[in-house]
Amino acid sequence: MKALLIIDMQLGSFRPYSLRHDTMGVIGRINELSQRFRDNGDLVIFIQHDGSKENAFVPGTPDWAILPELIRQPADTTITKTANDAFYRTVLHDTLQQHNVTELYITGCATDFCVDSTIKSALSKDYNITVVANGHTTANRPQITAEQVINHYNWLWDDMTATKYKIIVQDTSDILKT
Repeated sequence: MKALLIIDMQLGSFRPYSLRHDTMGVIGRINELSQRFRDNGDLVIFIQHDGSKENAFVPGTPDWAILPELIRQPADTTITKTANDAFYRTVLHDTLQQHNVTELYITGCATDFCVDSTIKSALSKDYNITVVANGHTTANRPQITAEQVINHYNWLWDDMTATKYKIIVQDTSDILKT
């Protein structure tokens, strides 16, 4: 079974929406993928960051909310995390095991923090991983643009050495063709 992870696509990270690279494009592609996953009987999992300890992204506040443009269905799962890595002290791994998930498709925000941490953690837990190359986003950084960050991490993940399990980096359109 497969699961689509949608990491930290929360209002607090998108104030304003122009802060993140290609926000509306990423949202549209995530919606296309999530519908395909639902149609195929696969899992759609929203990961929400709880930054209560940092007094940010506090559950129940506007910043905590998932972007309203993202389509959610009652059967979708929501998992809360408190660190960059969506597996760290969460029920994510147990949830995936309960559903016999062996393949993860990863999307979300922020490429160089939560998305990257989750990908590396998933690889260490023996999942086959497809990173949706145009399904994650970030903001400009002090010495590099958001687009450069995204391109760099797509290259890095695509070039990672893994033994039995693998990372593939694919555009949404290629994923939807299969």
